[in-house]
Formats: sequence, structure tokens, C-alpha cells
Amino acid sequence: MEEKFEAGIELFGTEVKSVRAGTLNLKDAWCAVRGGELFINQMHISPYEKGNIFNRDPLRVRRLLMHSREIRRLQALIQQQGYALIPLSVYFKNARVKVEVGLCKGKKNYDKRDTAARRDAEREIDRALKERR
Repeated sequence: MEEKFEAGIELFGTEVKSVRAGTLNLKDAWCAVRGGELFINQMHISPYEKGNIFNRDPLRVRRLLMHSREIRRLQALIQQQGYALIPLSVYFKNARVKVEVGLCKGKKNYDKRDTAARRDAEREIDRALKERR
């Protein structure tokens, strides 16, 4: 992760109530810039239990609110240098819902092999210590 940014998010009333209830999932979420605006995709907000016809689609695309110069800068980085925008967390700040977005760079194949080797070594060490007891 290179940098972190804070962005507002455009939500409807029942979605805010659902976020307050803690029914939010960022597992497969990602961000994209389209038409000079920043959007978050695949963020799941469960429908509000006490809502009715005002409930929205749980996986709908939602707009993130940032300054246009920040969005232009992020768009340039994404296109040229292969970065990705990943939502890290969602929180409340003065009764407003905020999303922390991280500018991330993917791992290279040699990084993945190194991580896998380190994980295997730690697993073997744990097994050896467990057998010793």
C-alpha cells in the first residue's frame, strides 16, 4: 500500500441505517474512476431490516466524494503505473459515512513465491514446536 485517502460516500437513508447496524461487507470491493468521478463497486450493504420500498440493491455502484484534483491524480496513477484503489475501511466521522481508500500496487510473481516460502517455513516451525511438547 502506497497511500491512504479519505472519501465521503453517497448513500441513501436506509443504507446509512444499515451501515450503523454493521451489515457492511468490503470483501470483494474495488474502486474505479469513470467520467472524472470515483465509484466503489461490489461493496455489499445488506437491506435495512425495517426498511420497505426504499431499500436499494445491496451491490449497487456507489459514488465516492473527493476533490476533483485528487481524483485526476489517482486516475493518472492507476492508468500509468498499474496501481489499484482498494477500500480499506468504512467509518463514521461527525455523523457522515467515510471510506478509507488505499492506493495499492499488486505483487510480482517473485514476491508471491517469497511470501509462500516464508509461510511454509513458519508452518513447519510451528509443527516442530508442537511435536516437541
